[in-house]
Amino acid sequence: MRLTSFISPAAAELVFLIQLLVPSTQGVAFDPVPPPNLNLDQLGRVALTGNFDSISLYTYKQQTESAFSSNGSQALITQLPNGDFTPTATADAYIKTMCPFVMSNGQLAGVVVGGNFTSLGGIEAQGVAMYDPNTSKITPLPGLLGQVSVVYCDQDTNTVYVGGDFKGADSTNAVAWVGMSGWANLPFAGFNGPVDSITKAPNGNIIFGGTFTGLGNTTAPQKKDQQIINISSANISSGSTTDRAGFNDPRNIICKTAGQDGPGNTWLLEDKTPGFWRADMNFGYQPTRLRIWNTHQDGRGTKTFRFTAIPINGIMNMTYMDPVTNKKTPCDASGARCPLSNNASLQYQDFTFVNNVGMSAFQIDISDWYGDGGGLNGIELFQDDIYAYAVPDLNEPSCANIKLGSNSTPTGPWVTAPSGQSGSQYLKADLSLQDVQSAKASVIFQPDIKQKGNYSVTVYTPGCLQDNSCSSRGIANVTGIFTEGGALISPPQIYQTNNYDKYDQIYSGPVDVNSDSFRATVTLTPSTQQGDGITLVAQRVRFAPTNYTGGLNGIFEFDPNQGTMLTDFSKSDYDQAGMNLQPGAIITSLAVAGGVTYVGGNFSDTDGKFRNIFSVTDGNAVSLPNGGLNAPVAAFEVFGDLLYVGGNFTDTANGTFPGLNNFAAYNTVSQSWVALGSGVRGRVNTIVPLELNVTDNQPETCITVNGNFDQLEAFGPAPAVSVQGFGVWVPSRQNWLQNLNLNTRTISGQLSTTTNITGSNPLLAGTISSQGVPGAQDAVSLTSKPLQLNSLGIKIQPQQVAPTMHKRAVSGQNVTGAVTGLFHKNGKLNVTVVGGHFTATASNGSTINNLAFINGTGAVSGIGSELDNDSVFLALNMQADILWAGGTISGDVDNAAVNGLIVYDLAHGNFASPQPQALSGDNVAVNAITTRPKSTQVYVGGDFDTAGSLPCPSVCMFDEGQWSQPGSGLGGSVAALTWQGNDKLLAGGNISVNGNATTLANYDTKKSQWTPLDDAGTAVPGPVTALTAANDDVSQFWVAGKSTNGSAFLLKYDGSKFQTIGDNGMLGDQTTIQGLSMLSLNDDHDKNDLVPQGMTLLITGSLNLPNFGNASAALFNGTTFAPFILSTSGNSPGSLSQLFSEKQVNFKSAGGYISTGLLVLIGLACALGTIFLLVVAGILLERYRRRAAGYQPAPTSYPEKTANMGRIPPEDLFGRLGQRGNTPLL
Repeated sequence: MRLTSFISPAAAELVFLIQLLVPSTQGVAFDPVPPPNLNLDQLGRVALTGNFDSISLYTYKQQTESAFSSNGSQALITQLPNGDFTPTATADAYIKTMCPFVMSNGQLAGVVVGGNFTSLGGIEAQGVAMYDPNTSKITPLPGLLGQVSVVYCDQDTNTVYVGGDFKGADSTNAVAWVGMSGWANLPFAGFNGPVDSITKAPNGNIIFGGTFTGLGNTTAPQKKDQQIINISSANISSGSTTDRAGFNDPRNIICKTAGQDGPGNTWLLEDKTPGFWRADMNFGYQPTRLRIWNTHQDGRGTKTFRFTAIPINGIMNMTYMDPVTNKKTPCDASGARCPLSNNASLQYQDFTFVNNVGMSAFQIDISDWYGDGGGLNGIELFQDDIYAYAVPDLNEPSCANIKLGSNSTPTGPWVTAPSGQSGSQYLKADLSLQDVQSAKASVIFQPDIKQKGNYSVTVYTPGCLQDNSCSSRGIANVTGIFTEGGALISPPQIYQTNNYDKYDQIYSGPVDVNSDSFRATVTLTPSTQQGDGITLVAQRVRFAPTNYTGGLNGIFEFDPNQGTMLTDFSKSDYDQAGMNLQPGAIITSLAVAGGVTYVGGNFSDTDGKFRNIFSVTDGNAVSLPNGGLNAPVAAFEVFGDLLYVGGNFTDTANGTFPGLNNFAAYNTVSQSWVALGSGVRGRVNTIVPLELNVTDNQPETCITVNGNFDQLEAFGPAPAVSVQGFGVWVPSRQNWLQNLNLNTRTISGQLSTTTNITGSNPLLAGTISSQGVPGAQDAVSLTSKPLQLNSLGIKIQPQQVAPTMHKRAVSGQNVTGAVTGLFHKNGKLNVTVVGGHFTATASNGSTINNLAFINGTGAVSGIGSELDNDSVFLALNMQADILWAGGTISGDVDNAAVNGLIVYDLAHGNFASPQPQALSGDNVAVNAITTRPKSTQVYVGGDFDTAGSLPCPSVCMFDEGQWSQPGSGLGGSVAALTWQGNDKLLAGGNISVNGNATTLANYDTKKSQWTPLDDAGTAVPGPVTALTAANDDVSQFWVAGKSTNGSAFLLKYDGSKFQTIGDNGMLGDQTTIQGLSMLSLNDDHDKNDLVPQGMTLLITGSLNLPNFGNASAALFNGTTFAPFILSTSGNSPGSLSQLFSEKQVNFKSAGGYISTGLLVLIGLACALGTIFLLVVAGILLERYRRRAAGYQPAPTSYPEKTANMGRIPPEDLFGRLGQRGNTPLL
């Protein structure tokens, strides 16, 4: 069957289309990141703590730490070689459907993507676009106005069938994209209601399912032209208007339906002169009928006119009933000029538009007249579409004498925004937190419903780019009452972050006619689940009737090979099956399995034999066992012999098969229902297959379930599991992935659809977050051979906390997750300790709170119930086998209160007795614990005032069973402690010494004296929260924290001064540094003054790296920051608190870093060695020279010398030695 193209030549060029033809598909190229070459050998075991539920190393440039979107936007998603998922193109709203457009010659044209988005990959695309899986290029497919719900790619006919709730040229709700030609009208011009599903039947025909009762070209509403378009609020202008008083105002003819001539009622042109009358509205519309009252003032009147649509400047073709012949007559085709009668007894004339054309203004050009000139007495414009606008002036005019016309009631701080690129003016409100929570802002829409029936209700949301509000756009709650005595309908929330105009269908079903006792109502308010400073918009609501009489009931079979369009629906088994359902059937899902077509939705047959699901087999509609399902079906997915079904049901229709809660399967071979666990608690919207490495790195197809549910129901021994609308069913295990202790990655978010592409990974759509360490939450181990993260073997439960909380504060604590840890090995005792604020599951099944132990065999245990569950562990330290653990801790141990600190005997598995006397103060927190080298003295730092009865602010020392105050004059909150040799302690935080504020101070144990570090009070811009050594004697060190302006700082102290890093944009404003560690490298980096060539600085926390984004850990080589570890926590970026290791880094063996004194000694030794070698070489060279010159032995006796000695008198030789100032003479 030939399809009529409606794409314009310009659009066809734009769609240059299938230049689009993709070469052989290889998939998107992923760029690996050079490995960091860490060498962790000298550290022994290494681990990281933090607040995350998924984590991975940064190994590909396409990786990000972005959590799944919660603002209503979705993305196209693909899987990286390391198993992580990454978005390849982001939409500004939902992606509902995809299919690979493979031509009949086997070549891939691209992936067709549909939804209610207005942009995809940053490219404006209204509901549908083409995606190139090789390059990620987006090509818009312009021409449709509305949302696309389903696409079906038919390779046999080079056709993509598209369904939804939209308009395109002469088609509604269904259209086709054909080969290289572009959009084409289907022979039946679509449907009179939305299309939700399309499939290909076993006989090769295309089956459409949805909420429709007729075809687009054979059905019409029982009442047309129901709504009057408001002209009274338009800007009215005219040309060649008369100057006669009372007749020269073009507004005279607005809202004048009596047809009375006279001043103030009639508008006239100049004598014998053509002219025009024009109306410019603040909204768009598609008129269907024009009504004109001609004037007869003084024998004048308009004889011919034409209607021009603006801004397209198109002259509209119209028809009218000839008052003489009483026959439908077209206007003059040559100039589209329409005649007006001069018969005074004819009150008005109606003109019907041949084509539905959108416009925002129109102009009536009068070309001929009766008598001395033209003029008019009245004008009205009608449309089929029923709208209620948020701006009251855009609704039906009050002067039209409509008893129950469309209207709106805005309440709150709304202001009118210009239409811009949108379809009409709209209301905009900037709301405070109080406005949001008190529901002060609302808009109530009431449409003009003149005909009872089924309607599709759509909310229009203007784009955010035009008013620069994308960063503050919020979430709208939209509710409605559509039938008298009916329940309040609460559809899903509408996210208003769309870039361009968006359309959300909120309801499809019966709507009652307006009456004195009832009016259909839609109410828009801000969602209360939002914060301060949001922007809310409200524009319009459309009610589109779908109950036209057309002989169909939600399902239609189309034969693309038929030469003509068949309208005898009784010849189709599918059409007939629909007609055998109760009127108003809604078909949401179609699927074919084993030569059988399955139909799902919200319906029941006329005989009451089945509900909500049936099959079409051998031309017959057949009930599934047990009468189908007891509530609507929303989704199908075929995998193997099973048809997976999702929806809002709880059992079969006859109530004999429990356990089918919203998610079930139907075995298409045995023809029986299969319970999948016990289902989920809440509605399932989509079912999407997903390949995961479930067992021994073997990919397996799992079934993801997505919707509005909060729990995976308990079944058998498996407990109920709390979730956020996402579950993964593992067919091979007949269980939920969340119940299985499998070596697979953590995934959160939701998926809406998927499609397979030959030669490439499956393409997913939705919003999910996944990082790569299976079973790792809040604590992981790190190895360098090979470089990888691994689970520590402890199952930490996620905590529900505000995303602004972070691990370490200088004063006051509000944290979650694992904060700190240590490894302890002493003889047979081998324990890993993890502390923080979390719950975990012990090996015996009990619950652990905040402090966990993992022994050498992997057994997990805790400390008992002596401490309060809201305790937080922030610092750990070992002395022999005794664990010192500090934080914001409270409870009772051995009938004595503890506060801020506990001591635990790891060897015996119990609290040490007695415990140190409790710390006290306003907000007690122990942030740091360290043991003095070569001693038993334990130093504790934090925020406290006393230890027992001893005044001991900020830092206190415990030894030989009692507390002691180290020195005096220290105050404030200490965050970090480290030793600089055996006798000097370095403390960092928000502290003071003798009343003088500083951030770093030294304690000399020999002098028992605190002194502030030189320049720390001025050079360090805020409290220190992280500190680590930069050399062995800690004469050099790194510090980090938050400046007083809220930005992060990172500095190195080189022994004499501070060097600032990150003040030139190297760290983003949202950075929080929680931990610092120096690590060794296998290969040297370029030399610089900050970091030794064989080492790197590990920075942990919640980092924001310019030109990259969020990271949980980064490596700094002295010149650049490189992302190292990415993590997420719930639906937010995660964070890492600190690294802990079995051994300490050795700076001498890690990059050759040597102290200054040793460097001097080595230099002196090298110099002496060089001199010695030069002397030896000189001697050897001289001996060689002499031998070459002929060496002779000197004589051994000198007889003449003895004789000559007697010739010199002694007085001449020695006589002048005593004379001052004279040189001895020889």
